[in-house]
Amino acid sequence: QVRLVESGGGSVQAGGSLRLSCGAHGFNFRWYCVGWFRQAPGKEREGLAAIYTADGTTYYGKSVKGRFTISQDNDMNTVFLQMNNLQPEDTATYYCETEWGSCSEWYNGLSLYRGQGTQVTVSS
Repeated sequence: QVRLVESGGGSVQAGGSLRLSCGAHGFNFRWYCVGWFRQAPGKEREGLAAIYTADGTTYYGKSVKGRFTISQDNDMNTVFLQMNNLQPEDTATYYCETEWGSCSEWYNGLSLYRGQGTQVTVSS
């Protein structure tokens, strides 16, 4: 069954770190754009970061640049989101999404597959 599975969410105190993982099941991320997004209750969905797996080019949203890092494993089965210096405003459900091809329009969402989400809660 083709699907994305996120993991690594949890509860941390402000200033802490988490690393999220997005695993490809039933396919491989080669030649895909993989992105991380989040949505908090009452807020719009926000694009955080994306990576074009073919060449490793990364893209970041303004609110997380310098704090979050997206990367991929060598087998192109998993994409990671390292999140440092987390703040209460980072509390949200985090999703990974993917579609084949470049990341030129990643910020608006990637429509092929979407994971079920993983919750991140940051306390002050």
